[in-house]
Amino acid sequence: MILHAWHVGVWQLLMVGGVMLLGLLGVIVPGVPGPWLVWAAVLWWSLHVQTGVAWFLLVGATAVLLINQVIVWLLPNRRLRGLGVTRRMAASAGLGALAGFFLIPVIGAVPGFVGGIYGSERLRLGGHGPAMASTRAVMRAAGTSVLVELMGCLMVVG
Repeated sequence: MILHAWHVGVWQLLMVGGVMLLGLLGVIVPGVPGPWLVWAAVLWWSLHVQTGVAWFLLVGATAVLLINQVIVWLLPNRRLRGLGVTRRMAASAGLGALAGFFLIPVIGAVPGFVGGIYGSERLRLGGHGPAMASTRAVMRAAGTSVLVELMGCLMVVG
């Protein structure tokens, strides 16, 4: 049944995957609607495949992303000013989460995300103590909501 999806075409599947990747990156970049891009890619694929499995996956992705948004809204607002959050830190956190997601399926994204922040801060600040303090501050201020949003998108992409 899943092989039926290949009639869509390799290029179209690559484009769907590309939009999903942009959505994952959009979670980390402020102002980019990452979850919406991931959902739009699943919708696009489902509309072209039109099988029971495709519709089931669209409904499941919609449910996961809606629940994810409710959880993000319940978390405290992001307060990034004054924390020294850099693009390098965001990229390191995102790459760490992506690597962790595949190395230790699904749950590995959490330590990968935090490890990416810590690694970036260790390079920037030079020592373990200041890097740990900065990592804790970033996770308290914004990391948790970004991590929750990223986990929801990774679950849909996975």
